[in-house]
Amino acid sequence: MLDMRLSARADYALRAAIELAAASGGGRHVTADQLARTQGIPGKFLEAILTQLRRGGLVRSQRGPDGGFWLARPASDISLADIIRAIDGPLVGVRGERPENLGYIGAAEPLQTVWIALRANERAILEDVTLEHIVSGQLPESVVRLADDPRAWA
Repeated sequence: MLDMRLSARADYALRAAIELAAASGGGRHVTADQLARTQGIPGKFLEAILTQLRRGGLVRSQRGPDGGFWLARPASDISLADIIRAIDGPLVGVRGERPENLGYIGAAEPLQTVWIALRANERAILEDVTLEHIVSGQLPESVVRLADDPRAWA
């Protein structure tokens, strides 16, 4: 059984971005304190995450009494993959390497193809699902279909 691992940083970043997407409907800024409280994210951890999201062009910020954070693009234009990549880099790596850069020999040679297929499958989901899908609760049919399979929950 293969176990996909998502770092705590990426999980927190996704949750913070979803909160920003939910607030963007009202055109509101959200403070780091509000994000930390609402999603239970440690404050110092969140500051570093918001900095990475800002550097990745996904979040904007403003200092001062009316300051806060908001999405740099519409929620419909930001995929879950965008956020994960901004925090953790490439979606699937093996020992920190991109699968296409790995060289297997002998009987293990086909393993590279498996890792590339795994990345393609992960991308198919994470690049299709946007913050808007999450906030609206209207996930793409392909994602719902996969989650409806009882084997997905085991």
